[in-house]
Amino acid sequence: MRVTIWGTRGSLASPGPETARYGGNTSCVEVRDDDSRHVLILDAGTGIRRLGASFPPVHRVDLLLTHLHMDHIQGLGFFAPLYDAAMQVHLWGPASPALALQTRLSRYLSPPLFPVHLRDLACRLELHDVPSHEFDIGPFRVTAALICHPGPTVGYRISCGGATLTYLSDHEPALGVPSFPDEAEWTSGYALAAGADLLIHDAQYAAHEYDSHVGWGHSSIEDAVRFAALAGAKRLVTFHHDPAHTDDDLERLHRTAIAALRPPFPVEPAAEGATYQLGAACPPLPAAAE
Repeated sequence: MRVTIWGTRGSLASPGPETARYGGNTSCVEVRDDDSRHVLILDAGTGIRRLGASFPPVHRVDLLLTHLHMDHIQGLGFFAPLYDAAMQVHLWGPASPALALQTRLSRYLSPPLFPVHLRDLACRLELHDVPSHEFDIGPFRVTAALICHPGPTVGYRISCGGATLTYLSDHEPALGVPSFPDEAEWTSGYALAAGADLLIHDAQYAAHEYDSHVGWGHSSIEDAVRFAALAGAKRLVTFHHDPAHTDDDLERLHRTAIAALRPPFPVEPAAEGATYQLGAACPPLPAAAE
């Protein structure tokens, strides 16, 4: 499968010359099988607009939201396939005990926040609560689980062609842990990330910034590296960059963390446009599911 980064920034889009190398759009990641016959999208931050403008010729797309904070859904109304009557869009989001997914999303996709109502989109739209067990989308095996972040928030583990991607965009596994990391079985997100070929993980803060943001649902770069080591991930791409961190800041902070922790796997900041090829070709999509 092929993984492409379209939005890397957390909390607030921050375009400008000081963020041009790693990107200023908020969270969005595309996952395709090798034949590009099926597409998964992880989160609908502002990066999804550019993805929609270059969308492949497919008839179905599955959009998996981790949670409904504004920086993860702000690009949704600008995603071109939503306005294509020939497109089937399956939108997945975490369940809530209070309100249905459609009701929660309609608070954004309706006036006065947005001029188009969710119910008026041209595509064939189906909404799903993310199940608490493994499920298949085309050739992809998807596992979702609640993770440590304010509000109902899930992380995703996606397997295809013998390779595994784990996406934990907003995650604070060190919360309440006196000395992180602790035992694996008690660590938020561990089961999703264990042995992943590619781990995309929240790393919003520098180590000295985290102390004043405990409980906000995000990790320091150092804690992201420690979590990846605990999970036995093969490669770490740090994500959800703080909007106040410039490209130079990111490179300096990563050099410092890597020098201090010396991880036995590659670590790099997520950059818009970066693509990762994982594993062998995904198995063919069954004819009945096309």
